[in-house]
Amino acid sequence: MFPDGGAPMLSQTDPEFTERFDNFAFDEVINGGAPEGEEPLDNRTRFMAILATLLGCQGVDQFRVMLGAALDMGVKPVEAKEIVYQAVAYLGIGRVFPFFDVTNEVFAARAIALPLENQATTEPEFASRVAAGEQAQVDIFGEGMKGFAASGNPEYPQINRWLAANCFGDYYTRGGLGLREREMITYCYLAAQGGVEPQLIAHAKANMRIGNSKAFLLKVASACLPFIGYPRTLNAIRCIETASAD
Repeated sequence: MFPDGGAPMLSQTDPEFTERFDNFAFDEVINGGAPEGEEPLDNRTRFMAILATLLGCQGVDQFRVMLGAALDMGVKPVEAKEIVYQAVAYLGIGRVFPFFDVTNEVFAARAIALPLENQATTEPEFASRVAAGEQAQVDIFGEGMKGFAASGNPEYPQINRWLAANCFGDYYTRGGLGLREREMITYCYLAAQGGVEPQLIAHAKANMRIGNSKAFLLKVASACLPFIGYPRTLNAIRCIETASAD
């Protein structure tokens, strides 16, 4: 998993802890993260979820290690970049900026030429991004999202316009990842940062609406548990249960 020698040096300074953690995170969680009779997550999906989770919980040092592993487990460079880019809409550039440096350093060490091929599908003009973003919202959340950009509280009407044009028009319309993958990583960003349960419930519903089943989301939550701990994982599972009951 760590061919670049990127595994933490804890195996030398804290061997007992490392043995227990590795046995749990990289054996029990991988092999026991799905109910009996169900297939576990494939490696590519699992590592995409882990990368998004590490962004959400600000695990920049672990992100460096796991990015190398993710590339070896089938995550493409463009997919890894898209996971970083989309995180800005949910975490803000202040929290995501260090991950740009780490990603570029890992890519450089592997001779992955930068910049990667452009993935934008919208024009820079605001109207173009609003229209494309609102269509993405409809595709994900349903017909009730039509006219979303023009709705909202008149005291801050810009927020819904920005959500349509920027969050969805600038990110969800890009190539590199499909809508189901983008909703899955959004669920991971939200679950990992905590304190955003209303948004997490809404995106759990959206995931299930576009084909990421309850069982799938539960496997994603299980895969990310070693990186965010039990309280946030249990909160994330509760949000899945709430979303599936509506």
